[in-house]
Amino acid sequence: MTQSMALPIPVPTAVGSLEAYIQTVNRFPVLTQEEEIRLARKFRDEGDLEAARQLVLSHLRVVVAIVRGYLGYGLPQADLIQEGNIGLMKAVKRFDPDRGVRLVSFAVHWIRAEIHEFILRNWRLVKVATTKAQRKLFFNLRSLKQDLGPMNRAEVQDVARRLGVKPAEVVEMETRLSGQDVALEASPDEPDEGVQPPIAYLTDGSEEPAALLEAREVEQLRHEGLQKALSTLDERSRRIIEARWLREKDPATLHELAAELKVSAERVRQIEQKAMEKMRRVISATASA
Repeated sequence: MTQSMALPIPVPTAVGSLEAYIQTVNRFPVLTQEEEIRLARKFRDEGDLEAARQLVLSHLRVVVAIVRGYLGYGLPQADLIQEGNIGLMKAVKRFDPDRGVRLVSFAVHWIRAEIHEFILRNWRLVKVATTKAQRKLFFNLRSLKQDLGPMNRAEVQDVARRLGVKPAEVVEMETRLSGQDVALEASPDEPDEGVQPPIAYLTDGSEEPAALLEAREVEQLRHEGLQKALSTLDERSRRIIEARWLREKDPATLHELAAELKVSAERVRQIEQKAMEKMRRVISATASA
């Protein structure tokens, strides 16, 4: 082992800015192949957690590099890094040092898999990506498109064939990924050619008394169900749900809550998941009562 790896390596924490975290993980020394094999064997054969810790820390920079390719989906970079770190830990647990493959090559698959799952769970536009082929389409369509414009029929057929999906699914996914807002009113600079803008024919029935009453009743039921569901949670779970999902602006990240509650970000994610499942059951029971 080199002298740098013989020294204790501090674990990066959620305290401080994301930039500070990235700078910290980039300072961790890169393991040589011999060091990597020795540590991996110690973890596999002896259950040495310190060896596993050094393997993880030396590859955190890989997660940061991979996450940069997923910043266009509107999700917090810190959360993407956290999910990628979970994939890295899974890779370290399953890594076989005797196969002659470097850990970084083996870990890329697990890191990307966790990030993909996180994006699909949280990106509101992705409702079609429910099969393995459709997920492959979602994450590869941008790179397969020849330019930024809409695809023609031949390009749609080619992408569908290469990814094993239906042409209609390619068209739908492209629409979801590249959809733009439609102006309700015509621009003053546009010539009037007898084409009505959407504002001219879209009706709004929300002001009708019956519709207003129904909307108010539905909103009251939702509010009561939400408050009842929150009341069933313990204080820590309620704090996580309120900070992550009920803030109108700047929802908290897993790392921020981990620092506040003095637990790991993975523990925060586990508590959040269990709390959400419990709340869904309560809200469902309230709505059907």
